[in-house]
Amino acid sequence: MTYRVAAFYQFAPLPDFRELREPLRALCAGLKLKGSVLLAHEGINGTLAGEAGAIGELAGELRDGALFGGRLDNLELKFSQAQAMPFQRLKIRLKKEIVTLGTTEADPTRQVGIYVDPVDWNELIAAPDTLLIDTRNAFEVALGTFAGAVDPGIRSFGQFKEFAARHLDPAKHRRIAMFCTGGIRCEKASSYLLSRGFTEVYHLKGGILKYLEGVPEADSRWRGECFVFDERVSLGQGLRERQEEQQSDE
Repeated sequence: MTYRVAAFYQFAPLPDFRELREPLRALCAGLKLKGSVLLAHEGINGTLAGEAGAIGELAGELRDGALFGGRLDNLELKFSQAQAMPFQRLKIRLKKEIVTLGTTEADPTRQVGIYVDPVDWNELIAAPDTLLIDTRNAFEVALGTFAGAVDPGIRSFGQFKEFAARHLDPAKHRRIAMFCTGGIRCEKASSYLLSRGFTEVYHLKGGILKYLEGVPEADSRWRGECFVFDERVSLGQGLRERQEEQQSDE
């Protein structure tokens, strides 16, 4: 059996996120989905797997259903396939942040960088005045990254602040392009850099997964594989599933 995997997120004010937990758990359990979802005051972030029809119902409910009341109308949603169920159980968790940076200066509901569609990404990162930064953790970068990207050498995303303080200067680095797995970390990172005085900050819309899905392999500037936080471990160009042993610290 082939399973459909949905990775999704949106930064949106959810002051009632605690009350949303149990209804969302009931919805997912009823659809026989497995995976994890994070809820916080700033939005939602999750990856769930199940039968294709069930994933379709979930997507419709998140975007248009009564549970969120239309607040997830700009949901970033990506689909891939798995030959085996990539999760052991269903988890709906409450968090302070849906992706942890640990600073109130980063507020994607207020400001984020400039979104760049995958079709336009190659041109941007080929420009000589563009500083390309991989915002992911070091073990993810080691598995694959874009040619010419700076590896911040961080063990967790929360350390991005220290990397920026040590190595980035608004006066020197006038054009910055960033990327991550699905786009969520870049929204936080771009919001943080804007709050620190950087003015021209771009990020890959939909992240590496959207790029690998839509850009032909012959045109791709991606090198290696993309780590994913489930039992598939990594995906290649075209979101082809890879099976390797890899340990995650997240």
